[in-house]
Amino acid sequence: MGHTATEREAPAPAPMVLVVDDDAAIRTVVRWQLDDAGFRVLEADDGPTALRRIRDDHPVLVVLDLSLPGLGGLDVLRSVRDGRAGRSDTPVIVLSGRNGETDRIVGLDLGADDYLVKPFSPGELVARIRSVLRRSSPELTGDAVVVGPLRVEPSSRQVSVDGRDVELTPKEFDLVAFLATHPRRVFTRAQLLDRVWNSSSEWLGEATVTEHVHRLRLKLEADPARPRLLRTVRGVGYQLSDPS
Repeated sequence: MGHTATEREAPAPAPMVLVVDDDAAIRTVVRWQLDDAGFRVLEADDGPTALRRIRDDHPVLVVLDLSLPGLGGLDVLRSVRDGRAGRSDTPVIVLSGRNGETDRIVGLDLGADDYLVKPFSPGELVARIRSVLRRSSPELTGDAVVVGPLRVEPSSRQVSVDGRDVELTPKEFDLVAFLATHPRRVFTRAQLLDRVWNSSSEWLGEATVTEHVHRLRLKLEADPARPRLLRTVRGVGYQLSDPS
């Protein structure tokens, strides 16, 4: 017996976004905007509830405030990225009143996919969500990328150097994978902000790139003080090249 037209044409459920903020007014504004944009919305007003929602309801993305009761936003982010809250690759946008460069670097280094400062435009938040969801869809696929001793496995998001597995944060992987697919090409910090973070120096400082390069060198280079794989081209930017 064939399926009815209704069964065949039933639409897929709208993607579900978890909004985590202890301010009910902010959650309401964000929920209205996301409802209008075609998303389903879950809410949490503290850290433990957020982790439970992430683990049990599997949202496609989390909008996360940093100042939360019970468990801070950075601790929630750590729990997501180390797998304690389910999928470790769930996209997270930090929504915070903290505007300092250090806070942004820490959040992004822990694995946040984007960082939006309060007060914010709800329309901009929706645009950021759509952008992050596009970027988090598997795009880098196919065979491994090998540059000298470095091996990048796109499908599993794994990296090794001389056969030694290297543990990277999601954004560290994105950066090294991008550079590895363009070996020997030099990119400025502004270009890397645009291509890897989908951002600009107007809201995210170029120091973010510098910090991530520094951390990658600590993990990838035999001598981080004298990098031979991830090199600085003075006055221009960075390139990834075969040390040999």
